[in-house]
Amino acid sequence: MSAHRRQRPWRRPVLTLVATAAVAVSTAAYASGSPPAPAGGAAPAPAAAPLDDTYYDGAHGKTGTELKSALHAIISEQTRLSYDDVWDALKTTDEDPAAPGNVVLLYSGRSQAKDTNGGEANDWNREHVWAKSHGDFGTATGPGTDIHHLRPEDVSVNATRGNLDFDTGGDPVDEAPGSLSDGDSFEPRDAVKGDVARMILYMAVRYDGGDGFPDLEPNERVGNGSAPAMGRLSVLRQWNDQDPPDAFEKSRNDRIFGIQKNRNPFIDHPEWVAEIWK
Repeated sequence: MSAHRRQRPWRRPVLTLVATAAVAVSTAAYASGSPPAPAGGAAPAPAAAPLDDTYYDGAHGKTGTELKSALHAIISEQTRLSYDDVWDALKTTDEDPAAPGNVVLLYSGRSQAKDTNGGEANDWNREHVWAKSHGDFGTATGPGTDIHHLRPEDVSVNATRGNLDFDTGGDPVDEAPGSLSDGDSFEPRDAVKGDVARMILYMAVRYDGGDGFPDLEPNERVGNGSAPAMGRLSVLRQWNDQDPPDAFEKSRNDRIFGIQKNRNPFIDHPEWVAEIWK
């Protein structure tokens, strides 16, 4: 995974990658902001018109519940995927820039062949970062298939995380160096702490009780069980500050925009976390 870089100005150009173009991109190119290099002589994906903050028209200048409501209206305009569609989507969104035949596993950090997805030991499967039992939405089209919070992960690590809330502390997790878990919480490795926080907070804005789905909200608890809640909010806010969006996370947001047609606003504007959850 690429090293973190300083957040660029709000109107930075964004390269939107077409979902079907799984083009290898060097980590160095992303880090420098230079155009992506084609892999194996393949033609690079065509550049779309620069995307600027006109996507967030209606949200600028707002704070608190007004900002949350404005962002909900913006990001609710999306293409919905089936649960089967998610397999192919993740092979594009989570492609390893250094090894385009692989995906990068979220908690493990391991680069693994795309075609090893499944349910057997050492396969990778689809991790719901907002655990689907927290609101009982299962794998229904909507929150259950929203690729902004679905990530590739090792089968056994996925099982260890289960439906645990997020917090600090615990014992080391086998096959996920730097991750910890205990009876009521899971702590991901440092390199993706902010990624996890921004995925959880995206879900809280996108799913507000409409569309027939539960109203998802972060709170200060762990052990939330089947409640449509995920904790611990103060820790998630800390992780958002500690681990700002890096090149991989920004690229992933762009690729999701090409597939699902909506964005995670907290990747584009991590400062909005503090504007909503004060």
